[in-house]
Amino acid sequence: MTGFFNTTVGMSYEWSWFLATIIGILVIALPLMLAVAMIIYADRKIWAAMALRRGPNVVGPFGLLQSFADGLKVFLQETIIPAAANRGLFLLAPIITFTVALIVWAVVPFQAGVVLADINVGLLYVLAASSLGVYGIILSGWASNSKYPFYSALRAAAQMVSYEVAIGFVLISVVLWAGSFNLSTIVLAQRAVWPIIPVNGFAFNPLLFPMAVVFLISALAETQRAPFDLTEAESELVAGYQTEYSSMSFALFWLGEYANVLLMCALNATLFWGGWLPPVDWAPLYVVPGIIWLFAKILFFFFVFSWIKATVPRYRYDQLMRLGWKIFLPLSLFWVFLVSGVLMFMRVGI
Repeated sequence: MTGFFNTTVGMSYEWSWFLATIIGILVIALPLMLAVAMIIYADRKIWAAMALRRGPNVVGPFGLLQSFADGLKVFLQETIIPAAANRGLFLLAPIITFTVALIVWAVVPFQAGVVLADINVGLLYVLAASSLGVYGIILSGWASNSKYPFYSALRAAAQMVSYEVAIGFVLISVVLWAGSFNLSTIVLAQRAVWPIIPVNGFAFNPLLFPMAVVFLISALAETQRAPFDLTEAESELVAGYQTEYSSMSFALFWLGEYANVLLMCALNATLFWGGWLPPVDWAPLYVVPGIIWLFAKILFFFFVFSWIKATVPRYRYDQLMRLGWKIFLPLSLFWVFLVSGVLMFMRVGI
């Protein structure tokens, strides 16, 4: 696109790059916002079906416009800031949460060559950018000057940091096997992992399948989804770190949470299930555009997230911490040594 503006339109290279980058950002961000609205609807419908209820079914055909009606209602509400709150940080917190949830999508490859920033350290960028999300939650809890949001913010900080450590070691195993931090290269390394059974995805590798399971469970904890939603435990903390928020500041937390859920579904698909590749390395399946395969995998993992939320009871906080530090951390660390040892053995054997 930069070349089009530079050669065809006659713009300078700097302005061509700037305009192409802005268009690329909008092409990702606007559909993502629409997708967030629709998956909120899908989330509620899945919960309702599992509880033998109807779910949203009044606003629009089949209730499809319910999320937009909720968004309009929130937009028209008054923004209330507690008198004793730190006004600047109170308003900054939801902006940080929402922004961080969007910027990570810059390195997610939707198809071969279809990625906003195809950088060599894409996976490190994902870890660095997603780690910033905890600051929005901490600031919201502290700036509210209320004990329940503050307790929730402390829980969120401990929870997110704990499971990021395990996720980091899981990703090291993937990087070792793929030989690259570039997400597109990692996807291509998953093609036909078994010569006899030509399936695509590291999850079909017995050595990496346990890490796929650990990553999925850690993704639930990282996004504060049930059964790890201890930061929003209504029986203990009212509504958690967002208790004092209203209007669009509350909506930004909501949008950021679901954008993060979609991101984790996309990373599950990209790192372990072949990304834009079809499930089987069979030529006719490549006729389907890669972005369709990726979206299908994202929707499947989102269904798994909703399924778990509707069926699994909430953990206690000590159980959450024990799972992260005493089970996932030692397991993922041991797996790094195991994968590196197997790779060294294979290299020596060759």
